[in-house]
Amino acid sequence: MFTYQTTDRKEARRFRIAQFNGRSATARCAEGAITGRVRSIVESGSGDRPAWIITIIPDEPKAAAPATRPAPRVYLATEDHL
Repeated sequence: MFTYQTTDRKEARRFRIAQFNGRSATARCAEGAITGRVRSIVESGSGDRPAWIITIIPDEPKAAAPATRPAPRVYLATEDHL
């Protein structure tokens, strides 16, 4: 689990909406970006500004899909197409 704290009201709302809809959310911080499901959002009223503590359960990294080459498109020039 990953714990993230923010004082940004819009960011806290975005995480709350992601939790409500069951979607993944991405938290960006100095260490990098963490993407996962929001488990909880707790408002911390201590201090001058309100803060929210967000708990995220990271998603499993997806396996890289093998790169496939698309088939080449070949157009034959015939008298019918001219």
